[in-house]
Amino acid sequence: MPGRRRRRCRRSARARPTSWSIRDETHSLHIAVSRDGYTFTDVNGGQPVLSGRGIAEQQGIRDPHIMRGPDGAFYLSMTDLHIYAQREGLRDTEWERPKATHGWGNNRSLIFMKSRDLVHWTHAIVHVDRLFPETANLSAAWAPETIYDPKARKMMVYYTTRDGAGTEHMVYSYADDAFTTLTRPPQALFAYPKPNVGSIDGDITRIGGKFHLFYVAHERPGHLRQAVSDRINGGYAFDPTPVDPETVGTEAPNLWRRSGTDTYVLMYDVFGAKPNNMGFSETSDFKHFRNLGRFNEPGSPMKATNFAGPKHGAVMSITPAEADRLERHFAAP
Repeated sequence: MPGRRRRRCRRSARARPTSWSIRDETHSLHIAVSRDGYTFTDVNGGQPVLSGRGIAEQQGIRDPHIMRGPDGAFYLSMTDLHIYAQREGLRDTEWERPKATHGWGNNRSLIFMKSRDLVHWTHAIVHVDRLFPETANLSAAWAPETIYDPKARKMMVYYTTRDGAGTEHMVYSYADDAFTTLTRPPQALFAYPKPNVGSIDGDITRIGGKFHLFYVAHERPGHLRQAVSDRINGGYAFDPTPVDPETVGTEAPNLWRRSGTDTYVLMYDVFGAKPNNMGFSETSDFKHFRNLGRFNEPGSPMKATNFAGPKHGAVMSITPAEADRLERHFAAP
């Protein structure tokens, strides 16, 4: 999701950012397209493009992430979770398992989807708790993201988890080529160094020879932090410096590069805002972050033209032809 800026950036004729997010009201997938990386327009008039009722065991999805693999395919991963299922009559209890033993928002599964054209998708529900003996008591499988590991030559999937009512932390595994399951037991990726403080919503981007992990620290004040490593699947050095400029709660960091520039945008879900909104900061050195404000906020270059209340999303560049295909596919008859 993004908008326009007063000082123009060089633009690529080939790159068009797309934003993939959910809304609490629908627990379904939404897509928006931008021609300039600042103004985003929903391809389906603000309505879901994929219903969580039809693809998730809990009949709701959260935390979508999408990336283009080295094979040219698109890899979409999501959390299988509906936080309002009891209210909507989808289950009798607040959560799948008691909150006292398994915590807030407990779930068991991830959703994997793969496409060559952004229109037709494979679909798999990945029951993490059934795959490996050591995951049998997991109480969270949240915010999965995918990145290609060139050493392993596989798609690495990393996500937030916890055991029972324990502390949230991040782990990684590897997906099969068809993107239908995980092939190895999860290994530790990053845990917050302070006891009983959770870390969630990891987002990894390779910048030069370094890997930058942005995540949420569950302390007061919480908000976003950055950790850097020389390798993709571990060794991330803790830095206590807060990254985002918000004074209310944030989560779901997602980093993306402005096409044709050395500038990166860090997007995050400002869940503490009423109503919910997305916030943005720009950086070129990963030490200084310039606040761009929130969608449609006075003075902010970031614009959402036909939607409101987006949550936990991801941005990916696509070609003009791919953007046209998406818009034609979801155009009103």
